[in-house]
Amino acid sequence: MPTAFGDTFIPNLVRLSLDQENPLLPYHSHPQGTELQNLPYITEPPEDHISLGDPPHRDCHQPTRPKPDPLKLDLDHSSTEPDYSAASAASSPTSSQMGRRSEKPRRQEPDRPSSSSTRDQNGHASGGMDSHLELRRKHPSLDSPTAASQTDQLMSREGFSLDEKPPPTPISSTTDTSFFDLPRQDRRNFLLLVLLYFLQGIPMGLATGSVPFLLKSHLSYGQIGVFSLATYPYSLKLLWSPIVDAVWSPKLGRRKSWIIPMQTCSGIGMIYLGGRIKEMMVTAGASDGSGVWAFTGWWFFLVFLCATQDIAVDGWALTLLSLPNISYASTAQTVGLTAGHFLSSTVFLAFNAPEFANRWFRSTPSKVGVMTLSGYLTFAGWAYLAVTAGLAMLKREEKTKEKDSVMEVYRSMIGILKLKNVQSIIIVHLIAKIGFQANDGVTNLKLLDKGFSQEDLALTVLIDFPFEIGLGYYAGRWSTAYPAMHVWCWAFIGRLIAAAIAQGVVMIFPKEGVQTWYLLTVIASHIFSTFTNTVMFVAISAFHAKISDPLIGGTYMTLLATVSNLGGTFPRFFILKLVDHFTLATCHPPLEPPKDLSTLKGDLITTPFPCVLEAQKTRCLAGAGTCDISRDGYYITNVICVIIGVVTFWGYIRPAALKLQALPLRAWRLVDLDSQ
Repeated sequence: MPTAFGDTFIPNLVRLSLDQENPLLPYHSHPQGTELQNLPYITEPPEDHISLGDPPHRDCHQPTRPKPDPLKLDLDHSSTEPDYSAASAASSPTSSQMGRRSEKPRRQEPDRPSSSSTRDQNGHASGGMDSHLELRRKHPSLDSPTAASQTDQLMSREGFSLDEKPPPTPISSTTDTSFFDLPRQDRRNFLLLVLLYFLQGIPMGLATGSVPFLLKSHLSYGQIGVFSLATYPYSLKLLWSPIVDAVWSPKLGRRKSWIIPMQTCSGIGMIYLGGRIKEMMVTAGASDGSGVWAFTGWWFFLVFLCATQDIAVDGWALTLLSLPNISYASTAQTVGLTAGHFLSSTVFLAFNAPEFANRWFRSTPSKVGVMTLSGYLTFAGWAYLAVTAGLAMLKREEKTKEKDSVMEVYRSMIGILKLKNVQSIIIVHLIAKIGFQANDGVTNLKLLDKGFSQEDLALTVLIDFPFEIGLGYYAGRWSTAYPAMHVWCWAFIGRLIAAAIAQGVVMIFPKEGVQTWYLLTVIASHIFSTFTNTVMFVAISAFHAKISDPLIGGTYMTLLATVSNLGGTFPRFFILKLVDHFTLATCHPPLEPPKDLSTLKGDLITTPFPCVLEAQKTRCLAGAGTCDISRDGYYITNVICVIIGVVTFWGYIRPAALKLQALPLRAWRLVDLDSQ
C-alpha cells in the first residue's frame, strides 16, 4: 500500500513470521500528526478499493488473540521524528475460517485509491492533486506489480543502503524552496542539468535566432519560413523517443548512453559546418532562394541531434532531482536553454555586427565583426566535445536493471495518447501559441526592415537577458507555490497583450531614425514579451514534470514537450507565408536615371514590378528603383493571430487548462483497470 513516505518505504523488507496468522501493518505518521488506522488482514482483494480512513470493524463477540510484541522499525535516530511501530491487526472471521490461507500475504497493490476517491471519465480515481498519498514515485522500478519484485529491484540499485535514514515525508507538492535550501546533491544535479540544457541552447539559438537574421539579406519571409523547418525535430522527437527510453547500455547508464554520443556528433557537426557555412549561405540565396532547402537540411540534422539529447536529459531530470524539488527541472531547463540561446543569438549577433565592433573594440573601422559565424560554430563544436568528455569521465549515473523493449515503450506511448486528459492537453498545446506567432517570428525582422540596426537589436536582447534569467528562476518558484496552470493562464493573457504592444511599437517607428526614446520603448516591449514567454514556458514545464510518470519518464515528458513545441513550430511556416501573401509592394523606376550607369549594382529599373520577395527587393534597389509598401502584411497577420488567441483562450484553452490542473496525479497514470 502507499505509505506516508510516498512509497520510499517497502513493507516487504520487514520479514514477518510465518506462524503469525495475521501479518502486522506499521503505523505511519508525518509531522502534522495524521496517522493511518490499523488495517485488518484481507485474504482477498476488495472489489473496489481499500478505505484508509475508516477503522476496521471488529465483532465484539469474537474472541481476540493476544497482542504480539510490536515490531520496531528504527527509521530515524533523531528525537524530533516520530516512532514508527507496528501493531497487531484485527482477526477477521474470514481468516479464521480459511486456516492456513491466512498466512499468505496479500499481493502488493501500490496505487490503490482511497475510499473517499471517485472515478472520473478516464476510469481513474479522482481527488486533489496535492494529496500526499498520490505523490509520484521518483524511481520507476517501484511500480512493479508484486512486493517481491519491488524489493528485488530496490535492493539491486547501486545506491541502495539500509544504513541511511529515510528522507522526510513530502506533505505538499507546493513547497516554496529557494536554490540554497536544496540538498547538496540536488544543487549539484541542478547545475548539471543547467549545463546540459545550455548545450542544447547553443545550436537552437543559431537555428532560431542568428541564422534567420543573417539570411534576411538573401531570402524573403516565406523563404525564411522554409528554413524554420529545421527546428521541426523538436516537434517530431516523439517518434523516436521510445527508442531512447528502451535501448541503452548498462555500462554507460540509461541516459548517458544517448547523451554522450549525441553531444559528440553535435560537436563534430558544428566543426564541419564552421568550415563551410559562408559558402553554404551564399548558395542558399542563389537562384531566387531555391538553395535554401539543402541549407535547411544540414541544420535539420544538427537540431535532430540536439532533440535526441533533449529526450535523454528530460528523462534523467526526473530521477536526478529528489521528489519534493522535481519542479526545479523546469527551472534548470529555462535557465540553461535561455543562457545558450542568449550566447548564440544576442552575444553572437552583437560581436558579429561591424557597427558594434567598430564602436566598442576598434580604432580602425572594418566591414566585418569581431566574431564570424564560421568561427563561432568551430568554437562551440570544440566546447561540446570538451563538456562531453568531462561528463563521460566525471559523472556516474545510477545503474538499474530495469529495461523495457522498444515495442513495450511504444505501447505505453499509445496508451498515454489514449488517455482523455492527455488528448485534452494536446489540443491545448496545438492551438495555444497561434496568437503569438506573428509577434515571435516577424516583429524583430520587421524592425530590421524599418531601419532598426542589428547593433541596436543585439543591445535590446542583451539588456533583456538578465531579466529573462532572473524571472525564469522566480517563475519556477511561482509554479511551485501556485498551481502551474493558473500561472500559465496569467502569462497567456500577458503574452497576447505583448503581441498587441509589439505591433504598436513597429507602427510608430520614427521617420528620422532610431532615437533614444524609441530604443527604450523597444527594450521595454521586448522585456515584457520575453517575461510572459518565460513564465508560460516554466509553468507548463513544471506541470509536465509533475504529471509525468517516471516509469516511462523520458517518453512521457517527451510526448508533452513535443506537442508543446509543435504548437509553436507548425504555424510559423504558414504565418511567414501569410505575411508575404498580404503584403503589397511595388518597385518604381527612378524619376531621373543616374548619369553614370556603372555605379549601379544591377540593371537599371525602367518598369514597375512587385518587390515583395527579398530577391525582388534587392534587384529593385540595385537598379536605382524604390520599393514602396502599400500594404504591410505583418499588421494584418498579427491582428488575425491575436484575435484567434483571444477567442480560443476564453472559449476553450482556459477552461480546459483549469480542469486539467484540478485532476489528481492518478488520472495521468497508465494502470490496468481490469486488475484493480
